[in-house]
Amino acid sequence: MPPVPLARLRVLNDAEENPHGRYVLYWMTAARRTRWNFALERAAGRAHDLRRPLLVLEALRAGYPYASDRLHRFVLEGMRDNAAALARRGVLYYPYVEPSPGEGKGLLEALAGEACLVVTDDFPSFFLPRMAEAAARKVKVRLEAVDGNGLLPLAASPDAFPTAHAFRRHLQKVLPPHLFQFPRPDPLEDLALPPAPPLPEGFSLRWPKADLERLLSPGGLARLPIDHGVSPVDLRGGPEAGRLRLAAFLEAGLDRYGALRNDPSADATSRLSPYLHFGHLSSHEVFLAVASAEGWNPSRLSPRTTGAREGWWGMDTAAEGFLDQLVTWRELGFVFCRRRPRDYARFESLPDWARATLERHAADRRAHLYPLEDLASARTHDPLWNAAQRQLLREGRIHNYLRMLWGKKVLEWSPHPREALALLLELNDRFALDGRDPNSCTGILWCLGRHDRPWGPERPIFGTVRYMSSENTARKFNLQPYLRRYGPEG
Repeated sequence: MPPVPLARLRVLNDAEENPHGRYVLYWMTAARRTRWNFALERAAGRAHDLRRPLLVLEALRAGYPYASDRLHRFVLEGMRDNAAALARRGVLYYPYVEPSPGEGKGLLEALAGEACLVVTDDFPSFFLPRMAEAAARKVKVRLEAVDGNGLLPLAASPDAFPTAHAFRRHLQKVLPPHLFQFPRPDPLEDLALPPAPPLPEGFSLRWPKADLERLLSPGGLARLPIDHGVSPVDLRGGPEAGRLRLAAFLEAGLDRYGALRNDPSADATSRLSPYLHFGHLSSHEVFLAVASAEGWNPSRLSPRTTGAREGWWGMDTAAEGFLDQLVTWRELGFVFCRRRPRDYARFESLPDWARATLERHAADRRAHLYPLEDLASARTHDPLWNAAQRQLLREGRIHNYLRMLWGKKVLEWSPHPREALALLLELNDRFALDGRDPNSCTGILWCLGRHDRPWGPERPIFGTVRYMSSENTARKFNLQPYLRRYGPEG
């Protein structure tokens, strides 16, 4: 079995492997799937080399920011898929759902105490980096973090990039060798691992194994101390549902993507972002599925590395447009979070020109000011904005084009651009299934000028930050089907 590329591997502490450990522990935190998973591949490979069983821990905290029925249910549906997949392979899977904040304290340390080493996922934002750093100080064996976030390893981008064009040019120069270093579709295939050992005495009493079916039954989340006001959506979570969504997009959506993806009424987007965010789908799997549908191979890559949006991949326009979102824009956000860990979601992370122009117009008169409660409840004067917010409330998403307009209007309706940013992050991270992610953070900060350039003419409130309006959007598209779909009576 070929090793996981070293560019994707980080050692988080100074401890050594324990050659007398009883198993290799994979602490699944971000890549919540059993296929196309570099971290699982690394853990399984070390278990094979050491002739030890593999133990997979997937935990769900109660006290993470914005914990709710919506987010919990989506993750739990993925845990159910993982439990079934690992049972078929004879791998010990331990799902743990924290009954109250702090109840899971000591769980990882207890399992790591009998492990040869611990392997986890390397994710650059939300609370996950702090959690991994805290674990590195506590566990007494080697702790490795494996980057499976995108086609390009995060280590291959030494700096944050100011624009998508700059990052796209970088990608075109350095990505090709990595297109031959993909994770295995099934990391456990052809591995003869020893049977899983019993857990330490008293372990399951202190940290009971989650009853996933009970938690996923009606009312199963009621006793958990999470936000029950943010209800689950109809979209099912988990790797199985993610693969079905991908297949449906390739069959009936990819051909329409190029011409219709910006039209809210056509709804021709992929709708894959929640599965990518929770790690139920790998971007490698998505890329290869698109490439296969196109009959593509790497020999079709253009030798020109100009940063052009189209023409480099050697695919048709719709596929290249989709890959620009999946690879360029998504991975641009991941790199920014890795290289700006302290301020990636703060006003100070905006480019100098954007901060200057927004501050210069911060005192401009606003025709409308809306508090968080009115925005969250879709109570504004703008029917299109309200419809977009109702889509977020009902489905956990906003159509991609309208999410840009949605963000621009909050800037226009807030007392100060700093407050606008705080409102946007709160609304997005609380309600969106793909919130709390480098990609969605990029989209929100883009509304305030990140990865963009100055635009004229200079306007009140916006200055030279790109302006969008509901009126202009209505002139571009027939919005009546969208407005009916997400009207107040829906």
